[in-house]
Amino acid sequence: MSHSKGRLYVISGPSGTGKGTICGEILKDIRNEFSVSMTTREPREGEVHGREYFFVTHEEFEVNIGRNNFLEYATVFDNYYGTPKDIVLKKLEKGRNVILDIDVQGGLQVKAAMPEAVMIFLLPPSLTELRKRLENRGTETPEKIEKRLSKAVDEIKFIGEYDYMVVNENLEEAVATVRSIMTAEAARIPDKVLPIIRKYEQEQKGE
Repeated sequence: MSHSKGRLYVISGPSGTGKGTICGEILKDIRNEFSVSMTTREPREGEVHGREYFFVTHEEFEVNIGRNNFLEYATVFDNYYGTPKDIVLKKLEKGRNVILDIDVQGGLQVKAAMPEAVMIFLLPPSLTELRKRLENRGTETPEKIEKRLSKAVDEIKFIGEYDYMVVNENLEEAVATVRSIMTAEAARIPDKVLPIIRKYEQEQKGE
């Protein structure tokens, strides 16, 4: 059989649920690749074009907007950030899985642009545990932590838009669950097979 296309996996969840860590584990599999975003901000020291981001001008970014070449994009502090559609599609055609670590708002944009994307929502064991994780970081003020918790509640309201939920209470178990989802999705029969089956059945019946 010819190699199958890869799948796009959208992984979302509130800050503190371990998205980055889980994605890092998933990306150890050579079949999986991270989706590199495009941005108009200036590169920081040590950043490489095409590795951390695709660094472009505002004009170049807006040309891509005009071409409808973003699965999602947003403006943050006067700079654009977005996921280039053409690059993702090329990777999928080569049979690679593409992992997109993105917030809920961006995830819903991706779902609208590519309904076939596999949507995975990461949850903390509880909001109490999420608060503890945010506090243990030691990088944010109590006010910012409260804002993140409030945002987490708002984001969780959209969990029904996702295909799967994974509770990250134990990191190894959460990673194993995500890998199980990807294994099952790889064995999913494509929707386009169904019309072929129906046509075959009709021919058998002489219709």
